[in-house]
Amino acid sequence: MIRDAYAVRTGIGPRPLAGGRLPRPVIEIIERDDGLINGAPADHYLDEPEQWQHHDHRALRLCRGAVLDIGCGAGRTAIELQRRGMAVTGLDTSPGAVEVARARGLRDTVITDVDTYASRATSRYDTFLMAGNNLGLLEGPERAPAFLAALAELARPGARIVAHGTDPYGTKDPVHTGYHRRNRERGRLGGQLRLRLRYRRLTTEWFDYLVCSVAELEGLLEGTRWRLKSIDDQDRPYYLAVMELQP
Repeated sequence: MIRDAYAVRTGIGPRPLAGGRLPRPVIEIIERDDGLINGAPADHYLDEPEQWQHHDHRALRLCRGAVLDIGCGAGRTAIELQRRGMAVTGLDTSPGAVEVARARGLRDTVITDVDTYASRATSRYDTFLMAGNNLGLLEGPERAPAFLAALAELARPGARIVAHGTDPYGTKDPVHTGYHRRNRERGRLGGQLRLRLRYRRLTTEWFDYLVCSVAELEGLLEGTRWRLKSIDDQDRPYYLAVMELQP
């Protein structure tokens, strides 16, 4: 999907066509386990800084030292950090996304998940950037401790996580409030999404992706080496959470 979006934007590489001639828009289909289906243009993964949201710019200003951009995708934020002269590594599980990030100029990339990387990497980092709502990669209470422990293994003393999240509970839409209620009845956090992504004839496996309140985030940090340092919710319901490693 990201390769196709890159081809449509740049003309580099084969493009999906409609009627044999016209480039098709590249649409990411997001399917939730209650049957809700949404679609969004995949081109946003390639956005340049002038197209970003305000909180994206503020997130980069919170980065310091060596940065690991987790879920870097097509390199949107990692490339900008590199332009600013920062040492940044882009990590993603998608070979196709990393291929596009490299084509766009990102020099240092890793194709793996954080657990595997923590078990083998010699590099250590001062900042873990989880942009693009990637606080969701915590998945939920079951997964969060292992994910955060892996980051602690990769961290230098005093390291921080800079993560973009979304508080899901301001909505009055019954499609979403009903889903929150359904989740809680099943012993899950209200905003613990169960999703799969679709593009053309491709479909991912079902996976958890977390949207949570700040209070829920603090609960997930209990028993880990990370503590919440600050919350920037100027663009609520979106927020930037800064978490710091404890000695």
